[in-house]
Amino acid sequence: MSLLNIIVFRHFSFDDPSVIVSWSKQAGHDLIVHDPANGIPPEWLHSLDLLVIQGGPMSIYQETEYPWLIQEKHFVRDVIEAGKKVLGICLGAQMIAEILGGTVSPIGANKEIGWHQIYRNKERHPWLAQLPEHFISFSWHGDTFSMPEGARHLMYSEACGQQAFAYGDHVLALQFHLESTPDCIEEMLSRWSHELIDLSFIQQDAGIREGMNHSEPANRLLKGILDQIALSISESADESVLSS
Repeated sequence: MSLLNIIVFRHFSFDDPSVIVSWSKQAGHDLIVHDPANGIPPEWLHSLDLLVIQGGPMSIYQETEYPWLIQEKHFVRDVIEAGKKVLGICLGAQMIAEILGGTVSPIGANKEIGWHQIYRNKERHPWLAQLPEHFISFSWHGDTFSMPEGARHLMYSEACGQQAFAYGDHVLALQFHLESTPDCIEEMLSRWSHELIDLSFIQQDAGIREGMNHSEPANRLLKGILDQIALSISESADESVLSS
């Protein structure tokens, strides 16, 4: 299998990319974790094989408050148009949706925080080959997206109809957080406890802590997705060699 150059965009200091980092290290891939607020080297567009866009407490339409979002969106658009593999998580999924022509807006009373069931629909995608028909994942989001034209809707939850989509054979957007670790969740609970208001799909801190045992199985599901992405890149490279 080909060794990959992977860039991970992390949008806040205590977000935890450790699941992605450990998977990459075990496979021997090269990986850089980078905060796009510090600028994005343009040469990465040509050198990367996989871009992973993690979540963040900001909304993708807050360009006035976070002006670096403008450059990040331009870069992600260029990566998608170049046919590179892209995995977007939460904020990353919303960014991809907007770039592809969808809209992103507050989800209102269906804001999702805590451990929730995610359901697959009848659409199949090779990167999801190792996922069961339903599973529990951590969620923390107040925005949702509309489905971009040409995208394939893949998953939903009770609170949110748009949980995942694919675009072409090289872009996957996930609203939920398979990558979340107990340490990161504890930090979120400490810093953002004011968001745990009494709404139908917001769990309180005790319930979230009781569900921490779901973290490890969710992490394994993410590694399965990453395995399939790596396999697809390797197969594409082999096809290019054979056709040259």
